[in-house]
Amino acid sequence: MINISFADEGMWLPILLQQTNEKKMQEMGMKISAEDIFSINQASLKDAIVIFGAGCTGELVSNEGLMLTNYHCAYRDIQKHSAIDHDYLTDGFWAMKKSEELYCPGLTVNFLVRMEDVTEQVLIGINDNMSQAEREKLMKDNIKQIVDAAEKDTHYDALVEEFYYGNQYFLFVYEEFKDVRLVGAPPSNIGKFGGDTDNWMWPRHTGDFSVLRIYADENNLPAKHSPKNVPYTPKQFLKISLAGVEEGDFTFVFGYPGSTYEYLPAKAVECITEIENPISIKIRDEKLNVMNAYSEKNALIRIQYASKIAGIANGWKKWIGESLGVKRVNGVQQKLDYEKEFNKWAMVQSINPNYPSIINTLNTSYDNIIPYKIAYKYFYEAGLGIELVSFARRYASLVEHSKTKPDDIETLNKLIAATKTVTETFFKDYHQAIDRELFPTLLKIYYENMSEEFAPDFYSTLEKKFKGDFEKYADYVFDNSMFTNKESLMEFLNNYKIANYKKIEKDPAYIIYSDFFSMYRENIYPNLMKYQAEIDSTMRFYMAAQMAFESDKTFYPDANFTLRVTYGKVSGFNPQDAVTYRHFTTLEGIMEKENPDIYDYVVENKLKELYKKKDFGRYADKDGTIHTCFIATNHTTGGNSGSPVLNANGELIGLNFDRNWQGTMSDIMYDPDRCRNITLDIRYCLFIIDKFANAKHLINEMTIVE
Repeated sequence: MINISFADEGMWLPILLQQTNEKKMQEMGMKISAEDIFSINQASLKDAIVIFGAGCTGELVSNEGLMLTNYHCAYRDIQKHSAIDHDYLTDGFWAMKKSEELYCPGLTVNFLVRMEDVTEQVLIGINDNMSQAEREKLMKDNIKQIVDAAEKDTHYDALVEEFYYGNQYFLFVYEEFKDVRLVGAPPSNIGKFGGDTDNWMWPRHTGDFSVLRIYADENNLPAKHSPKNVPYTPKQFLKISLAGVEEGDFTFVFGYPGSTYEYLPAKAVECITEIENPISIKIRDEKLNVMNAYSEKNALIRIQYASKIAGIANGWKKWIGESLGVKRVNGVQQKLDYEKEFNKWAMVQSINPNYPSIINTLNTSYDNIIPYKIAYKYFYEAGLGIELVSFARRYASLVEHSKTKPDDIETLNKLIAATKTVTETFFKDYHQAIDRELFPTLLKIYYENMSEEFAPDFYSTLEKKFKGDFEKYADYVFDNSMFTNKESLMEFLNNYKIANYKKIEKDPAYIIYSDFFSMYRENIYPNLMKYQAEIDSTMRFYMAAQMAFESDKTFYPDANFTLRVTYGKVSGFNPQDAVTYRHFTTLEGIMEKENPDIYDYVVENKLKELYKKKDFGRYADKDGTIHTCFIATNHTTGGNSGSPVLNANGELIGLNFDRNWQGTMSDIMYDPDRCRNITLDIRYCLFIIDKFANAKHLINEMTIVE
């Protein structure tokens, strides 16, 4: 039997730690109990952990709602508060008193109140004779009853999440806070030092942290933003250790990993790494080349496009590393070898007569879905990659309402107001020359790689009226679209009448959006859903079959942005022949990387002064240097950004912020020799807050263990 899991692999449900992981964690060095990490009956470490925004993790570090997360997690909020005359991205921001803290509209944090296995309730009435559609409908009704009961007479939000491809279900109950304020952020030359060049790489020297505060009403309950709100008092906050780490030390990460796909068949791994990833990489290459060229020449554009570039580049680089990593370990062949052994077992087992045909069924479904996955990738990355087209899409609700519910004036007025806000936001961070340059490139990429089945109607206009000249078509669209001019758009919205929707529908940019989405709804989406439903249904059986096949193995569920614990040890690694990386980096490495001609490697003058004077305070390691980052074998992924990294005593020693490039494959396959999570050493974080920013009042809020 082939078993391709490893000791440090896994993203474990905290409610099950005591029965599945506590003994192993304590053997590896942990000095606390599973109950200290996650308790149903009393405050525990889980009460200091939050979902930050829509895709990161944060942690409480004081009894006044003070919270840490990554700089890149709060980047968009920092950018929203920035302008040429107060460029917090370049200069940093520090509130020296609570009245100076900046409210972040739309930013929320969620505390997990409780979680519960509800598999039996979800599957009430379900039987194997049902069709997939019947099964899903009944389950949806069951889940609604569970959620309604959990939310009744509370201010909590509840949801039921699927695990092991529908073989298990858990209820999660959350408390959401909406008044979150920016307290501090280092300059981007610290918070994003190394920029996209160093992203996903080791060695790393990035001070990737930001400081925020959660506010509540006078009863310590969630409330809308108000001057009357007060700092939130948490049930638990983390103590901070200045002890640092040594090679081999036990560490664990507590956070909300986004998505992993560890149990996929070979065909799926091949599709992701050899088909889908290369498409996205190719298209994002084009976007990044143009956006970076403009950003390097203009400070305003750099601010406008900082968050966009970071988002595009993050996936681009990750997918390159992921595909290379899977190829390096011959991952597809590993999966094929596993399936060969699985099929041998399936032919002789008597548990389920469907098991012998599972792999063939999955392969057929993947063969059928791949053309539509390809089409979707080009549609999403190229078609919707044009900012003007994506912006025109935001007017679709206004058009639809005007056509179908013209008498509902109250809703219409709300839509107009919302569309005005969208318009203001769009133009704040939009530079038309970038979009104009990318427009013909992206449309041409789509045109040259898609069959006639996936060609939106506007391509016939492009061919007939513009003789296939993408540049001339771009001129026509940008010269004639209402969506290129903020002032005229706002005037249009200020004087909007029901019949005005016809003008929107005739707009050339809106036509592109409309034609793209019509094609998507008719030709791509139905087939994606059809074959994905087949895959999902079969994967439920395949997951159960894998667990029966390897009955001596403890399976962890794939990440799905629910609270998890991962654990491992501090460890360097060997990325290639004759190259060895130690487990930590220092402030000296920042000085070695300094290059005033490259924005990503500009070093702040004050940081250089502190380095030269060795004014490190109590934050230096016992070796006398400031340690900036360290790596360990914790199994992490997107969503773990900002997660606390804790030592054997459950004390905060760092903020998880990345993985090494050679280890990005861990979303699909975990390689113990090269998969490493990258952590900001908490001592560097505190050093910047204290010595660089002189925000000692924040240090004084925290409980620090020497």
